[in-house]
Amino acid sequence: MGLRLLHLNLHGLIRSHDLELGRDSDTGGQTLYVLELVKGLAARPEVEKVELITRLIVDRKVSSDYSNPVEKISSSAEIIRLPFGPKRYLRKELLWPYLDDLADQIVQRLQKKNHLPDWIHAHYADAGYVGSLVSRRLGLPLVFTGHSLGREKLRRLLAAGIDHDQIEQTYSISKRIDAEELALAHLNLLITSTKQEADEQYARYGRFSSKDVEIIPPGVDLNRFHAIPSNLNKEEKELNKLFKPFLRDLNLPPLLAISRAVRRKNIPALIETYGRSSILQQRHNLILILGCREDSRQLDKQQREVFQQVFELVDKYNLYGKVAFPKQHKREQIPSIYRWATKRNGLFVNPALTEPFGLTLLEAAACGLPMVATDDGGPRDILARCDNGLLVDVTDLEALRDGLETAGSNPSLWKTWSDNGIEGVSRHFSWDAHVCNYIALMQKRLKFLAPRYLTFSNTKDKSPMGQKLLFIDLDNFLEESKGLSIFRDKLKDYILNQNIQLGILTGRSIQAARYRYLETQLLKPAVWITQAGTEIYYADENKSDIFWQDSISVDWSRKEVEKVLFDLKDYLELQKTEHQGPMKVSYLLKEPSNAILPLVRKRLRQSGLAASPHLKCHWYLDIVPLRASRAEAIRFLSLRWGLSLDKILVVASQQGDDELIKGLTTNVIPFDHDSSLDRLRSHQRVFFSDDQDDVLDGLKHFRFFKST
Repeated sequence: MGLRLLHLNLHGLIRSHDLELGRDSDTGGQTLYVLELVKGLAARPEVEKVELITRLIVDRKVSSDYSNPVEKISSSAEIIRLPFGPKRYLRKELLWPYLDDLADQIVQRLQKKNHLPDWIHAHYADAGYVGSLVSRRLGLPLVFTGHSLGREKLRRLLAAGIDHDQIEQTYSISKRIDAEELALAHLNLLITSTKQEADEQYARYGRFSSKDVEIIPPGVDLNRFHAIPSNLNKEEKELNKLFKPFLRDLNLPPLLAISRAVRRKNIPALIETYGRSSILQQRHNLILILGCREDSRQLDKQQREVFQQVFELVDKYNLYGKVAFPKQHKREQIPSIYRWATKRNGLFVNPALTEPFGLTLLEAAACGLPMVATDDGGPRDILARCDNGLLVDVTDLEALRDGLETAGSNPSLWKTWSDNGIEGVSRHFSWDAHVCNYIALMQKRLKFLAPRYLTFSNTKDKSPMGQKLLFIDLDNFLEESKGLSIFRDKLKDYILNQNIQLGILTGRSIQAARYRYLETQLLKPAVWITQAGTEIYYADENKSDIFWQDSISVDWSRKEVEKVLFDLKDYLELQKTEHQGPMKVSYLLKEPSNAILPLVRKRLRQSGLAASPHLKCHWYLDIVPLRASRAEAIRFLSLRWGLSLDKILVVASQQGDDELIKGLTTNVIPFDHDSSLDRLRSHQRVFFSDDQDDVLDGLKHFRFFKST
């Protein structure tokens, strides 16, 4: 059998034809790279099947193509679209609350297959988060490519003077960085485009390890991007028609920029530089291909701001007749635009503040168009191999102006750069070379990492779970109330006759939990999740599930956790011995503070520890293995015993159960819950009790008990 591969690219606007590149900030080079990689892999004889999972979107504002659940790319590749979150299109920063749903869906989908993928390749932070959960639960090798990183974006935006709170509100930057750290903790292989990306960007992450990195530059489709036009006259006429409404003299050498209209691409700085230079205006036209738009007022906020700057700068420097920024273009016209610019001895300009790689630079070079580019990331590697232009400090407008004036002043040097670019791309950056390197590295790195997943549901042991499983938080039921009495009676009436079992969630040890549970006079539980999700016990057994213990113990060190947090003793104190566990370090906060959780999380990351903090009731802080939580324990049980998540219902506690109330389990939240949980009211599988004494409304709402 050949390789079976799974790629995750979650933003949604990806299809096998007519990519809408530049439509918004989420449809840039990453979209093109992922599609071309999937196509290239599917064409290889070593590969049997490639699946690309993305988001299913039903929205009249976007093409109906994105609502097709399955799209064939080739006989060996297809796009799988799964619904999560609202049906409409959302920018990637708004997808975070719904990613756990997707992770559960993917696990359930893979469970039904005869053959699991040989590895998962997650693209960008959100896919890294989902890929980490799927990899953790099924034991599949994980490959991660960040494409652009949250810490680098945060650094650049802060340097530009943007307020941190505004950055957080616009970009959900802390969630993005958290997801990148999680992916780095779970991955088996990190693929970057450049050495600089690894050494200067990923190295700022606590869980980064240089031994996990392989550098594979992206490839270029040389069947599309080449210097010799197939139909010169037709290309010339089409593009003259496209640019003529903007330009007085179509034959001036163009300065060509192709990018999305986002701040990072720094297009206004290029216009400012052009506007300040009489030499550039005399020698060159400026052509800006910034995606397609019908009405700039309908673009997202960031794009509107960039276009507004473009319009204002053109007006400020009276650049009419010299600057072109067409509203529409076709994807198949992009190679022609490069060749059109090459014929006129133009230059390709990339003024981005940060550039993880810069695929457009390679496309331009393949068409014989020299570059003037940002001295950051990918352009450095491209220039080192192709010697086809100049790098400049784009944050210094004088340096950018000097670079553009110099590059356009020497026809002989221009010809050398043009020839070098064509040869360098063919030698180093073809898609064939990229895909061959990719597969060779994967097989070398991952051949000893066959999926660790055990098909637990086929075990000969009889499942203790029953047909349904009802989890309750022990602390909810320790105080006598009318609601508890009714609940206890209904359990006796329904559970015994419907093969429904009871599960207990608690932060206590199994001994303490069983002792306190006697007070409730409820039915005997089938399963206990104790010590904040780090231990699982069945019925009356005294030994915890060894499979669960083995899966969460990876890189765990209780001693190192205590050591790293020791100097926070002014804020934290260790709880008594009876509240500790082998895989749980429990603290009591001396004063409640919202700042303590980020601080502890940062300490653990910087030390490279595979540990995660959980705060309960504003006072109690548990540090557990990174792979452990009550939510993950429930999913382990689902896999272990073949019980689907829609057959599991959780009655949450009153205090901050965010990690439980995610994904495909159904949840009931008590009346007197913590206000932090109110933001979950829009979730379909969450029911908020309106009666202080009655959780049964939630059970009735989800029809968890059959009517009698």
